[in-house]
Amino acid sequence: QVQLVESGGGLVQAGGSLRLSCAASGRTFSDYAMGWFRLAPGKEREFVASIGWYGANIYYADSVEGRFTISRDNAKNTMFLQMNSLKPEDTAVYYCAASRAWGGPNVRNYDSWGQGTQVTVSS
Repeated sequence: QVQLVESGGGLVQAGGSLRLSCAASGRTFSDYAMGWFRLAPGKEREFVASIGWYGANIYYADSVEGRFTISRDNAKNTMFLQMNSLKPEDTAVYYCAASRAWGGPNVRNYDSWGQGTQVTVSS
């Protein structure tokens, strides 16, 4: 399995921005479709965005469409999530995940998970 480590979380005011990173190691990064999910207190894990092996086939949850941008750099084995116009309801632990299948919004498609990074948006 590929090992994943997220970074870039923190505390930000509503309307602000954060950029999350997910560093991969252990396997060929470009063999994996990648995704971001989030888990807020009292809620189920929620799909945020996903990206195909070479940066195509990008999907977003309706709740983040137009505010978040997913990208990847296969040369650096890293995936990113640029989050703009953050809202208090974006507060959650954000997880990156790797899929040997096609990725997408279904959590069952993902084989490896990072430990998560906390994003807190104050009002």
